[in-house]
Amino acid sequence: MTPAKHTTRWREHEFILSTLLCIIAITGACWQLFAHSTSRLDEEYGYRFRDEGLPFDYTRNILLPAVFLPILLYCCYLWMNLYILPRLLQSQSSTTGGFRLTFSHSARIELAGTAATALKRFLWGLTHTFALLFLLGIGWGIIYFYSHQYRLPRDISNIMIMGNGLRMATNAIILFIAYAIGREAILRHLEVRGERSASKIYVLNQVTAFLTGYFVLGGLLASFLKLEEAVEIFYFGVLPPTILVGLSNLYWLFPLKGTRVFKRAVFWRLLLSTGAWCVPFAIAITPNAEIFFPLHISLWMGQLLVTTPISWLIYQQQKDKILRIRGLETELGQSQADLQFLRSQINPHFLFNVLNTLYGTALYEKADRTAGGIQQLGDMMRFMLHENNLDHIAMSKEIEYVKNYISLQKLRTQALPSIDVDTVIDEDFPPCNIAPMLLIPFVENSFKHGISLVEPSWINLRLHCDGQRVHFEVRNSVHTRQGVDPEKGKSGVGMKNVLNRLKLIYPDRHEFFLHQDEREFFVQLSIQL
Repeated sequence: MTPAKHTTRWREHEFILSTLLCIIAITGACWQLFAHSTSRLDEEYGYRFRDEGLPFDYTRNILLPAVFLPILLYCCYLWMNLYILPRLLQSQSSTTGGFRLTFSHSARIELAGTAATALKRFLWGLTHTFALLFLLGIGWGIIYFYSHQYRLPRDISNIMIMGNGLRMATNAIILFIAYAIGREAILRHLEVRGERSASKIYVLNQVTAFLTGYFVLGGLLASFLKLEEAVEIFYFGVLPPTILVGLSNLYWLFPLKGTRVFKRAVFWRLLLSTGAWCVPFAIAITPNAEIFFPLHISLWMGQLLVTTPISWLIYQQQKDKILRIRGLETELGQSQADLQFLRSQINPHFLFNVLNTLYGTALYEKADRTAGGIQQLGDMMRFMLHENNLDHIAMSKEIEYVKNYISLQKLRTQALPSIDVDTVIDEDFPPCNIAPMLLIPFVENSFKHGISLVEPSWINLRLHCDGQRVHFEVRNSVHTRQGVDPEKGKSGVGMKNVLNRLKLIYPDRHEFFLHQDEREFFVQLSIQL
């Protein structure tokens, strides 16, 4: 059974979080207007303006800024993620290829080539970044002016308003781009490794889901409730390290213990990790430096004595699932190594057989027809250098390789009437892909063991593809080799490679049948693509 594909959900959770926070901020600002009387709102927010001798209007100075700022930031977030970042980070285009810079007589600069296309996309993204910075700076400056006018000098000019907004917008965009670069680097690393990072992807999805829920709940509490100090300490100082310590224990420390209850190394890591997770949150909720140390010790003891035992009980219930995900990485890594090893065996195996064929042809034909064989050999070597390293190739390329091999072998047999090579290969079939070098070992074996230059010999080959399945069969005569056979006693690397690769690439999606007697060798293979 093929394991389910693990995909990262960081971007999805981030989009959900930003959307919900925007909705919560707008709804919370409007709810304040309907939940409290106008006189109470004027008293709560207007005294700062009246103390400075400034007119105050709740709708103009509080409500509209509180509504338009999240809308502005959310629109900029969408603009940045959907349009600008894909161009700045080149996440949707190839950056390889040629580059050509041309200065024409009309003083125009022409960029061409794949790399030039990437440069154009980057410059276009950079242009939109400056446009976003300008518009966000103006909007943020105006919003800040109306909501914090009591903090600003009375003679402030429009240039100062815009400058203040540009400063805040610049800081926000730089921080977000730095965050996005780190996010994309992590996601690309995990997505390139694919299933080999299954446990890391699973934990990352758990963390981003937790952060989404955590910040959404925090936004709801801050927008609709006036939190007591004890609730703020719990929510911002106790809950985050508790969740992070639990995830660290479940997916990192406890799986390291092996069969022993707790190894010494795991125990020390447990002490250090629980203490380290508590440091930033203890700093965040500490009113002064004098009580930081006792507060941190209290949090640390709570994580060791409460969170760790609870997470251990959860781990015991979920242990099979967690270890299965971690074991999946090891199995897939071993499978990838097996595939690479098998491919490394295929290349010299085939090259030596083809070179032996060319050598026999040159002796027999006095080098008159060697040119055609060399050309076909070049095509085959190009296939092995390029397509053979891919996981899947077009079926047409695999068939072309088989045909070149058969044509190359016919160079030494076409002059002998006692040798009959009959092939029926589909010429017209729907587009489909197949793992490379799966069929050629059977064709090679048929020529190696089925052809004799002194006895009547025959090979019948059939290859059919309907776009969903590949049906392949080959029959050949059997001859006992006389004299010294340099490959006598060899294990038949090519055939073993194919069988191992079929098990790795097409588990439960292939059928293989082999029959041999004194006269005939018969192989039949069916692959579900």
